[in-house]
Parts: sequence; C-alpha cells; structure tokens
Amino acid sequence: MTIQTEHIGMNRTGIQMSPIDSKAMQDVDPNMMSHDGGDESAMAELRTDYIAHADALGSIPLPGTITGAVNMGVQMLKGDSPQILLDKLGERLAFERTGTRLYDALITKCEVMLDGDISMTIEDLEQIRADEARHFLLISDAIESLGGDPTSQTPSADVVGVESMGLVQILNDPRTSVAQSLHAIVTAELSDKAGWETLIALADEHELSEMVDDFTQALNQEREHLALVQTWYEEAIGLTYGDVELDNPANAGGESIAP
Repeated sequence: MTIQTEHIGMNRTGIQMSPIDSKAMQDVDPNMMSHDGGDESAMAELRTDYIAHADALGSIPLPGTITGAVNMGVQMLKGDSPQILLDKLGERLAFERTGTRLYDALITKCEVMLDGDISMTIEDLEQIRADEARHFLLISDAIESLGGDPTSQTPSADVVGVESMGLVQILNDPRTSVAQSLHAIVTAELSDKAGWETLIALADEHELSEMVDDFTQALNQEREHLALVQTWYEEAIGLTYGDVELDNPANAGGESIAP
C-alpha cells in the first residue's frame, strides 16, 4: 500500500461538469417558482402520527433464571434500574461482536494491500482483534452473572447494530483503500470508547465493583486502540506533524493511558 493519494478521474457528479445543461436547469421561469403554500408540514404530520403510535424498539428480556429474576426484582424495589444496565451490556456485546468482524475485514484487506508504508502491521491488527473478542466474552459473562441472557437482543443492541451497518459495508467493500477503512475504524473506536465509559458509570451506580474494574481495563485497551488507529490513519493519508513522531500514539491526538 502506498500513502493514499486520490487519483483524478472522470467524476461527473458535480454540476460544473456540464455547465451548459446546469445553466439551463437554473434558468427557470419565475412563474414556475411561485410559492403555492406547499411545505414539509404534510410529511411532518405523517411522521408525527407514526412516532406517536409506534411500538418500542424491543424490550429487556426477563432473566431466564429464578435467581436472576429475584435479583432484578430486589434491585427495582430499591429504586435501581437493572434493566438499563442489562440494556447497555447488550449494546456493548453487540458492538464488540461487530468490532471483531471489522478487524477481521481489515486484516483481510491489509493482507492484500499493506506493504510497510505505515507503521501498522498485521500482527498489530490481530492483537486488537483478539482484544475485541475478549471484550465480547467479558460482557457475555457479566450479563450471565446478573441472570441475563447474552443471546438476547436488547433495544440498545438493536440500535448499535443498525448504526454499525455502514462501517461493516465500508470495511467489506473491495474498492475502499486501507486509509478509508482506517477512517471507519477510527469512527468505531471513538464510539466504543464512549460506550465503555457509560457502562462503567452504570456499573458503578449499581456498586458492581468487580465489573467496574474489568470494564476500566477494557476501556484502557480501547483508548490504546483509538490512539493507534488514529496514528495509522494519519500516516496513511500522509499527514505529518513536522518534528512530532507519529509512532508515539499520544502525539497523534490519542489520550494518555492511565496505568
């Protein structure tokens, strides 16, 4: 892979590519542009009706064990919201599954296109992929420890599944470059970092200290991932910082990692 330099080609998507026709399109009879009272209100009214009568986006499944059901009931009686924690655990589970697949796709692409022009290696990607897989198992165990079912899809898991579809398409598109693929990975890692921060706060509210410790370790790993992929992306598009060393992730806009 060479440093990404987009080639100039016969891109006909812009209006400047056909100045004669575009001028004719803009020279419209003023009478045709008269305001007839039409606006977006009809569409907004239709959407409002759908929103008002729509069902919820799924539900939190009841615990599949008696112990889990009792624990959830006790927590709810205390004023806690275990269903929110389970929903967000389901969200992270879905996202870590997708993250593993994203790195699988990037590894496949780099096996064909990577040639040493940037500091990223296949071994680096395999290590991050292994971290994502471990995080998936960590969340699965956490859900089971609360009496939940990690195979169920919670509402937030449904949402992130839809959110991630575009990222999966980018990574699996054979036309996208390594740089373009890394841009999608940066987007995923930014979202992943924010998700772990939310999950840690929820676990802390429920006084689940062991989960907080495990999730904090996972968050630190995700911060490392983000710093690395930001660096690789910047290298891939030829971005330099003068005397700044790009092989130091902290110099590429990444966060310092707490010990």
